[in-house]
Order: sequence, then C-alpha cells, then structure tokens
Amino acid sequence: MFVIPFPAIDPTLVEIGPFAIRWYALAYIAGLMIGWGYVRRLSQKPPSLLTDKHVDDLMVWMTLGVILGGRLGYVLFYKAGYYIDHPLEALQVWQGGMSFHGGFLGVVLAAYLFARRYKLPALHLGDLVACAAPVGLLLGRIANFINGELWGRASDVPWAMVFPGDRLQVARHPSQLYEALLEGLVLFIVLFIASRKESVRRKYGLLMGIFMAGYGLSRFIVEFAREPDAHLGAIVAGATMGQLLSIPMILVGLFLIWRARNA
Repeated sequence: MFVIPFPAIDPTLVEIGPFAIRWYALAYIAGLMIGWGYVRRLSQKPPSLLTDKHVDDLMVWMTLGVILGGRLGYVLFYKAGYYIDHPLEALQVWQGGMSFHGGFLGVVLAAYLFARRYKLPALHLGDLVACAAPVGLLLGRIANFINGELWGRASDVPWAMVFPGDRLQVARHPSQLYEALLEGLVLFIVLFIASRKESVRRKYGLLMGIFMAGYGLSRFIVEFAREPDAHLGAIVAGATMGQLLSIPMILVGLFLIWRARNA
C-alpha cells in the first residue's frame, strides 16, 4: 500500500538552553496577532462602534479567554477524572492539553464582560472576533500536524501517512489538515465574503452564527476521520466527544442566523 511519508519537522522551532520556541506556541501567538490586526481593520468599517483602543484592550481579554477557557475545557471535557486526582497538573498548561470548545466558551464570556464594561453590543463584538477566529484555527491545526498529534483513523486513502508517535504504526488520515482546510481556510473565506457587505455587518450576530454553525458542522464531519481520544472513545451512539460538543454550536449558530435575519 502506498503511504505518504510524514514530514520530519521538529516541533521545536528554536531552542537555546532551557529556552525553546515551539510551533504550537508560535501558532497561538501568530493567530492572536493576525486576528488583532484583522479585527482592527474590520472594526473601521460601518457601523464602526469600536475605536483602535477598544480593539487593543479586547485582544487582551480574548487572549485570557482562549488560554483559560481552552485549558479549563480540556480539564473538564476530556480528563476530568484524572485532574480530580492530580489537581495541580491542571495548571501545567505547558504540558499540553487545550480544548477548542472550552476556548470558545472562554472567548464568549470574555467578549460579553468586555461589552458590558464598555457598553457595546455583545453580538457585534462576537461578529468581529468570529471573522478572525478561523486564522487561529488554521495555524493551530497546522501546528497539531507538525507535532504529529490528534491524528486520524486508520485508512487506505492514497494520502494516508504513518505518524511517528503512533505505537501501532498504521497509515492514518491526516485529519489535522482536514480541519485546517475546513475550520480554517474555508470558514475564513466564507466569513470574509459575508463581512464585505455592510447589510450583513449591521445584522448583529449573523457572522457569529455563521462561524458557530460552520465550525460545528466542519468539526462534526472531520470527527468521522479523526481518531477518538483513547481514554474516551465513542461516547453515545458512536459519537465522539468532539461531535457531541459541536451539536450545541451548530444549533446556537443556526438560531443566531435566524435571529439576525429576522430582526
């Protein structure tokens, strides 16, 4: 069977003594910086409710929401039993373990609190952040691929590959790249096209709804090709944890789209 060799890319970009820069950390930093610039640009278009200072402050809140929510989501959704027995390890973010769904909830909470503090429409903030989020998803999934983690199920497709960390050493779907394509590139293009229309930008919650429904659907589909977490497996009726967490996102996203279009 033909198998594409896994590209041997060192997960550590630069290492000087105890100091190391990893691709995964770089993906987070680059995603936040690019997202910050994109939100700044988008916020200058009508209805133009945010100043540049608003956006600068918002990105600090978003960073905290992503990191704290992502870690807490991983602890609660994926390894609650383990961290109950080892509570101090929940603080060791550098050991890995982040959940997108947790990070998303963290960002939603941070945006809501920010909107209340500065008396801004919360859904408008959500629209701006949603348009930039696929950039971070794209870079993050590429970093997952470089790290050789979160790989796919065993497969005989022509582009299947063997990941170095797989103890079974079988050819698998490069599901990280599927997610980078759907959750990142495709979703960014859809939101970019939609956000160019002022009528869409003025329907608060519409862009956020498109993002939520689009991400949830993309993740639900890719989970069929992604290897479930070994300690969880299938949860209900063959559905993975990622699929179960995506269903509420799809439903809420569709509700926001309906609400915005009929407001």
